[in-house]
Amino acid sequence: MSSSVLIAPDSFGDSLTAVAAAHSIAQGWASARPDDRLILAPQSDGGPGFVDVLAGRLGEVRTSTVRGPLERDVTAQWVLDAGPPVTAYLECAQACGLSLLDGPPTVHTALAAHSAGVGQLIAEAQTAGATRIVVGLGGSCCTDGGRGMVDALGGLTAARDRLAGVELIAASDVEHPLLGPMGAAAVFGPQKGADPTTVEVLEERLTGWAAELDAAAGRPVSEEAGAGAAGGIGAALLALGARRESGATVIAAHTGLERDVAAAGVVITGEGRFDDQSLHGKVVSAMAAAARGRGLPVIVLAGQVTLDPAAASAAGVTAAYSLTEHAGSVQRAIAEAAEQLCGLAAEVAASWH
Repeated sequence: MSSSVLIAPDSFGDSLTAVAAAHSIAQGWASARPDDRLILAPQSDGGPGFVDVLAGRLGEVRTSTVRGPLERDVTAQWVLDAGPPVTAYLECAQACGLSLLDGPPTVHTALAAHSAGVGQLIAEAQTAGATRIVVGLGGSCCTDGGRGMVDALGGLTAARDRLAGVELIAASDVEHPLLGPMGAAAVFGPQKGADPTTVEVLEERLTGWAAELDAAAGRPVSEEAGAGAAGGIGAALLALGARRESGATVIAAHTGLERDVAAAGVVITGEGRFDDQSLHGKVVSAMAAAARGRGLPVIVLAGQVTLDPAAASAAGVTAAYSLTEHAGSVQRAIAEAAEQLCGLAAEVAASWH
């Protein structure tokens, strides 16, 4: 018996974009169940791939040249939707993402990387007529607290005045504050090349900057959930008047996810690692929540699965399958991500009824 299958994964880390993952899953599923109707709706939580996902669903893709994280100019894509309201969707990873470094992150890049290009993208979006600007946060290589972004907009006072009439949204599922043991430097700094000494230097820099942001906003924005997102760009956006929204929810709202779920008989989603964090605002949890209201089964295909089956079931996930187990090793799962995901999807589809 044929089904309507909604295929709505997040990216699989650096191995597959959400769009590529959706196509691999669809190819595999169709090979085993050719009569099923497939609905491809790749998702994002605001990190790398945020613009890529939106580009296929709404608006016009624009390209801008902005300062990269280490001064060399980079080409960044963003989406302008005619609305109303006229809305720009930006992705900080396009301007200061880890992938824009010349190699692996180092102590030097951890200290030198900045977010100026994000500010330039915001300025371009406003010049293009956007009265609503959504900034996807995640995947950055900088820990500058958004200072580069603010400076590119003319400084705190000028930037707040400039954006006073703009609805500014920080799209992120990161709940960390800017400072402290759960802050941007301590938690994410090591992933960006910072050793313990460098983490201390970054924390000291952020502490002084946090005082300026809090003073400009008139409230302790540095302590708010999401302030530590994207190396602290979240805090700077909050200080400029932004509100934080779940990146997964933003994507769902602006790509017709409710309509897609209503048309589906089963939902397939996925991500690089299915673990405890998956249940806190990530794409998988958003998909499970959307499906639960209609009593739909939810299948998770993930690079690795470490979440307890009972916890997954309680969250609304019917079954979860590991790409690493299917491939036989982490190395092969990464090196042959598209092919292995296609094979895993075919295997799951063949046993689905």
